[in-house]
Amino acid sequence: MNNKTENAHCNGPEFKNMNLRDAKFLDVNLAEAQFIDVNLTNARFEDVALKGAVIHNANCTGLSIDEANYEGMRIEGILVTDLLRAYRASQTPGQE
Repeated sequence: MNNKTENAHCNGPEFKNMNLRDAKFLDVNLAEAQFIDVNLTNARFEDVALKGAVIHNANCTGLSIDEANYEGMRIEGILVTDLLRAYRASQTPGQE
């Protein structure tokens, strides 16, 4: 069975109690979408715009963010760029 949907316009749909395991979202506009009680374990996000997004009450165990623009990003109210700058300044050469 082909489960592929392309070029669809579905403004305002609500998906409740769904299993979308192994789903792929390619070139999708999810602006202003809400994700509540969502399991994203081992999900992969690539070329993602999270500008202005809010993540609240999240389990970030093992979360990895690489090659990202951190300007204006805050964790617990602290600018990530300031945290990184302070961390890097505290490291001595040869230590990680």
